[in-house]
Amino acid sequence: MTEILSYTACRQLSQMFLAVLFFHTSEYILAMAIHGRSNVTLSSLLISKHYILAMIFSLAEYIFEIVFFPHLKEYWVISNSGLAMIAIGEVIRKLAILTAGHAFTHLIRIYQEDDHQLITHGIYRFMRHPGYTGFLIWSVGTQIMLCNPISVVAFAVVVWRFFARRIPYEEYFLRRFFERDYEEYARKVGSGIPFIN
Repeated sequence: MTEILSYTACRQLSQMFLAVLFFHTSEYILAMAIHGRSNVTLSSLLISKHYILAMIFSLAEYIFEIVFFPHLKEYWVISNSGLAMIAIGEVIRKLAILTAGHAFTHLIRIYQEDDHQLITHGIYRFMRHPGYTGFLIWSVGTQIMLCNPISVVAFAVVVWRFFARRIPYEEYFLRRFFERDYEEYARKVGSGIPFIN
């Protein structure tokens, strides 16, 4: 049990805690700054019961492995690569939010508002859904940083499947709102999520 108090566990778990805290706090602050405090709810923290279960599973895997297979957590090149992915995912996602401004919401818009415009500049020149790309990289990065082999695969599959359903649904409305403009944009720019066009 002393492995849970080891340098490795303290470092990796504190990095995980700080990554999660920063991600959700910054999402909430940006949502308030862009949309106004009265238009932001706790759902802007992006914490669902499925997300909490995934994080609990991740921590359970980490604790089991550090107690019974502590050497698995000592691959610092892998762990540091995950930390780099967390940073890259954060940057991509936050650039998406800042670039889109009022057009970025946590809920899919099913009605077009007067100020709703198609964003194709900045990071959106390179991918249609940089917010999703950033989250995918960030979430898988958290598990690589923890050297959690089971959760790396589970997070990648679950997050990818979520976006494989969400992107076509969201794009259905984007095509209705922006018609030819969106069609042309979608032809030129990939979604940003592997194997989802």
